[in-house]
Amino acid sequence: MIRILIADDHPVVRAGLRALFDAEEDLDVVAEAASGVEAVAHCERGEVDLVLMDLQFGVGPSGADATRMIRGLDDPPRVLILTNYDTDADILGAVEAGASGYLLKDTPPDELIAAVRAAAGGASALAPSVAGRLESRRRSPTPGLSPREIEVLGMVAAGRSNREIGRELFLSEATVKSHLAHIFTKLGVNSRTRAVVAAREIGAIRP
Repeated sequence: MIRILIADDHPVVRAGLRALFDAEEDLDVVAEAASGVEAVAHCERGEVDLVLMDLQFGVGPSGADATRMIRGLDDPPRVLILTNYDTDADILGAVEAGASGYLLKDTPPDELIAAVRAAAGGASALAPSVAGRLESRRRSPTPGLSPREIEVLGMVAAGRSNREIGRELFLSEATVKSHLAHIFTKLGVNSRTRAVVAAREIGAIRP
């Protein structure tokens, strides 16, 4: 029996997923969480084999942050991301946090169930579009943006100044400027505005 925790801040989504899994003899939804904090707390009690994790919650840590905390526990459960977001920043952040898979919420029910079983068994479970994105980044002759560069660029897109970015990421302004210089070179641009536009066009940050 695979013990599942559904972590999503929308009650309707949790109810729908529970109904889907309840129809399967080998899947048992043992808990629900409306935040990353709740998800981590359930996993600390050791009652879960797999967490189905959303990426964005109304308050508290993101799904990626919660995944990192969960995967840092002793004998942690597997984590399968189920979200609406498929930018490079979201995908790379989740994979680097230790997620076993990454699916979008438009995934057909039978594929979701198969992915849950695969992830619980230790296999990777990636949506085709996500797998293609990762493969394209791996094969691209042009160096892609690093997770830190994507993080900096996302804050630039949100209108943050270099000083504000440095304060939030615990970096010096000089380091922030260095990251931006590398970003400009990789994207072939010469301004913050053009960097944001280019990054959105390639799916590195959210529109």
